[in-house]
Amino acid sequence: MLVLVTYDVNTEDAAGKRRLRHVAKQCVNYGQRVQNSVFECLVDPAQNKLLQSSLLSIIDEKKDSLRFYYLGNSYKQKIEHFGAKQSYEPEGVLIV
Repeated sequence: MLVLVTYDVNTEDAAGKRRLRHVAKQCVNYGQRVQNSVFECLVDPAQNKLLQSSLLSIIDEKKDSLRFYYLGNSYKQKIEHFGAKQSYEPEGVLIV
């Protein structure tokens, strides 16, 4: 299933900047950054729970925010892209 993960981390202090880096690094492990603080993650339910758990252990719930949008398996009909950044195929080949 495709999950859109968005976050807003308060970076007024050094701890917030550190949390922001950790959240982004964790999201990179599960998906593709499509905008600042927005990731598309193609995960199964178990991976989704792991991602959620790891992100919740990083953020400060009094200062930061996480959102998970569940687009499911038929996500291709639910996404339209306009503008400069080229889209990518989540199920396509990834060359590292």
